[in-house]
Amino acid sequence: MERKHMSAFALYQTISPETPPPAKKPSLQVAQKKKKRKKENGVSKINKPQFNPEVKKKRKKPLNAPQREERFEELKELQQEEEECVNGDGEDLNALLADISKINNSRERASKLFQWLINPIPAKTFFKETWEKKPILVQRKNPHYYRGLFSTAEFDRILRQEDVQYGVNLDVTSYTNGKRETHNPPGRALPFTVWDFFESGCSLRMLNPQAFSSNVWNVLSILQEQFGSMAGANVYLTPPGTQGFAPHYDDIEAFVVQLEGKKHWRVYNPRTEDEILPVLSSPNFNQADIGKPILEVVLEAGDLLYFPRGFIHQGDCLPDAHSLHITVSSYQKNSWGDLLQKLVPAALEVATEEDVEFRQGLPLDYLTYMGVQNSDMENPRRTKFFSRIESLMKKLINYAPVDAAVDQKARGFLHDCLPPMLTPEELASSVQGAPARWERGQVVDVGKQITTQTRVRLLRAGCARLCSDGEAVRLYHTTDNSRVYHKEEPKSFEMNAEHTDAMEFLIHSYPKFVTVGSFPCDSAEDKISLAELLFERGIIRTAEPL
Repeated sequence: MERKHMSAFALYQTISPETPPPAKKPSLQVAQKKKKRKKENGVSKINKPQFNPEVKKKRKKPLNAPQREERFEELKELQQEEEECVNGDGEDLNALLADISKINNSRERASKLFQWLINPIPAKTFFKETWEKKPILVQRKNPHYYRGLFSTAEFDRILRQEDVQYGVNLDVTSYTNGKRETHNPPGRALPFTVWDFFESGCSLRMLNPQAFSSNVWNVLSILQEQFGSMAGANVYLTPPGTQGFAPHYDDIEAFVVQLEGKKHWRVYNPRTEDEILPVLSSPNFNQADIGKPILEVVLEAGDLLYFPRGFIHQGDCLPDAHSLHITVSSYQKNSWGDLLQKLVPAALEVATEEDVEFRQGLPLDYLTYMGVQNSDMENPRRTKFFSRIESLMKKLINYAPVDAAVDQKARGFLHDCLPPMLTPEELASSVQGAPARWERGQVVDVGKQITTQTRVRLLRAGCARLCSDGEAVRLYHTTDNSRVYHKEEPKSFEMNAEHTDAMEFLIHSYPKFVTVGSFPCDSAEDKISLAELLFERGIIRTAEPL
């Protein structure tokens, strides 16, 4: 008999006879062609689902130990069946990742993966018309579209096999009667306690799934090249008929990817201009604070919802299904203002050193007419003071070390980055796959030589960057980063002066392979020395395995 597909967590639960029958699926208007879209308040207009917020989840009877073991055995069997299924578009995520691993340029890989994420919206159109401007909804009617990215079975595996800590890797939350609460006990999050919280109506938020899931790590490590900014993720598992978080806005661009079940979402405009593209996330809001939603929708598996930072949002589960979604995020602290925070102090330091006007003393009596207590005073000295400030500010641009400030931002980005998850070809041709080993009582294939004829290139387009550090030049890189955010210090080393031109040559040659002999160094010894250093650090790969 053919087994009916169930979500992984549904196996953990049993449906009691008192549970109300599933609500009829809401009919949502899907508008994928621009000419057919009707706009309301800047977002695609949809038919609102019939949703009754008064319906609350009835708590199911907890499973006893034998029942739990039986459920988890069934879970494992069905997860194996799921892994054999193919995405409704003819290609699951693992197949897609295998396909794009064959693309020669890592930036092109990132572009193709991002296009898969937001399909069928063209990426160029998205960044021109939607990015940082308004929410957008993609409804696919294909529950398998994101299959392979993450699942409740993977969630359970991580709890069983990994060191998941409450408050560090996992939050247990609830939102009832307008009150948001966190219920994290101390210590490790073990399945026995975590699933009991879930059965009691609590939501589970996994804060850094990329540290535990290879596919999430792979996807984010590729997408960070598309954004030029850290790509992060949280996973949210919510019981039927519950809500885990209060209305709020975030300081990131959010891509809500529905993986299992369904969730009712409401999105609201920023309340004031000050809250458009905010620097920080908001506190929790009361329902009375946020007005009416500009978008209300039920996301089902395979759907995508994007909203920019500053757009207030809240999501709750319908009574007939749990919800599993992953939020992919980027562009935190990546604004012009963030760059200027690094640029202006540096410009002021240079100007003070080089321009006597910035070193001249303030007027003897400026405290008598400047400052808040004198701000309503009509005094020509105030006008003259502001004029002098304006003149100095205009001169400041001439001393602004823009490239150095950008390099400061770049160093932070490279520290934020995930390390690359290597493709089979990258592994075979880099230090991580070098053949040196112990075999039959001796070391073999050690010390394989790089010569001037060896063809090399950077491992990935954005994996290394030259930055000035005072009088020295350092090479910052991502290849030794941790999958855990900032677990390690920034990775860099000082470059010898005779190697900096060759390093620039390598960076700008990507994605082409170049011979070590073509490096612009003074001697063959310098060329080979640099290639060996970069190879040992995992920053370059060879065209053919050594």
